[in-house]
Amino acid sequence: MSRAANKLTNTAIKNATTEGKAQRKLADGGGLTLVVRPERKLWWFRYRYDGNEKTLTIGTYPQTSLKEARAKRDEAKRLLAEGSDPVTHNHTHKAERVEAHTHTFKSVAMEWLTEVHEKAVVAEHYQRNVRRLEKHAFPKLGRHPISDIEPSNILEPLRDIAKTGRVETAHRVKTLIGQVFRYAVSTGRAQRDMTADIRGILPASQTKHHAAVVTPDEIADLLKRIDTYWGTPTVCMALKLSPLLFLRPGELRSMRWEQIDWQAATWTTERTKNGEPLVVPLASQAIALLEEIREANGKWEWVFPGGHSKTKPMSNNAIRTALARLELHDIMSAHGFRAMARTVLTERLGFRAEIVEMQLAHRVKDMHGRAYNRTTWIPERRDMMQQWADYLDNLKDPQSNVVAIGQTASQ
Repeated sequence: MSRAANKLTNTAIKNATTEGKAQRKLADGGGLTLVVRPERKLWWFRYRYDGNEKTLTIGTYPQTSLKEARAKRDEAKRLLAEGSDPVTHNHTHKAERVEAHTHTFKSVAMEWLTEVHEKAVVAEHYQRNVRRLEKHAFPKLGRHPISDIEPSNILEPLRDIAKTGRVETAHRVKTLIGQVFRYAVSTGRAQRDMTADIRGILPASQTKHHAAVVTPDEIADLLKRIDTYWGTPTVCMALKLSPLLFLRPGELRSMRWEQIDWQAATWTTERTKNGEPLVVPLASQAIALLEEIREANGKWEWVFPGGHSKTKPMSNNAIRTALARLELHDIMSAHGFRAMARTVLTERLGFRAEIVEMQLAHRVKDMHGRAYNRTTWIPERRDMMQQWADYLDNLKDPQSNVVAIGQTASQ
């Protein structure tokens, strides 16, 4: 387009009026026209496509300046030269922009949380991950169309977390963002998981080992001190059951009476942290403790109801606080009962690692890489849980008549 064809000037456009008409058209040349109406001024691009005369509305003045209108006219003429209809092209891109705005990272993340994540994990784990996304991901990524987000956009909030010393949290948030992206890929709203490009960029997380005792003498002292705890009956019983069942603290406190099969001597949780059900065979010692606490708490939904509200389970900090009051917090954590059981059951009592891992509600795979169902190996696990309870009784009271199978003189 030659300069001579650009007939209009900024001054002429600014001062243009309808001169008493319903509308007035001022040609700039090359198909670009300013349509002057009483209420506004519009930019039109008039052209012919496939034998038909068509009009593309470019924008309004002064929001779209003369320079911008000419640039859009030239872009439309380029599309025509390539065989494309500018109006169709504009409608397509507008629809894509609307779709991209609809499919923001936050909207896709909330959909994944509701449709996938909430159904796969326990409520406590779900709520914790919702808070992580709301606090660390949504502020900087939430409003962006997920298809527009680049690895550098993701790295920024993760580095902000890591700079505060919470490297483990940064890695957990990165994992959540990656899960959202993989969901977006599977539903056609992203091309790939952008977190793959920042693998190895964050500082390595330092593995935190939960405090736990593992030697016979230490375990014996731990059990004896647990028996001296002076707290509420609910917390006392939860503390005594912790070494016997070695559940995650959240799983133990969420135990319901309806989940206990007294005849089969099992407790079954619908969903563990990893999203699968777990059957826990109950040793005779565990059954005796549960029957004792049932006299006090049997009328409630929860085996271990909260101190302030019986309609909710006890606090997640109840066991930790009890251990602290017994001055055990430096050597034993609420999670440490799991490490204690795993170590002793495999190294001292000789049980197969996969049996122990299954009882710990960890994912165990067969020779083909498929995860075992959590209801497998029940007879072996039942025998293991009873031997474990007997072993603990013998440690606490060597003079008892209970002899743990597999226990040697060195133990």
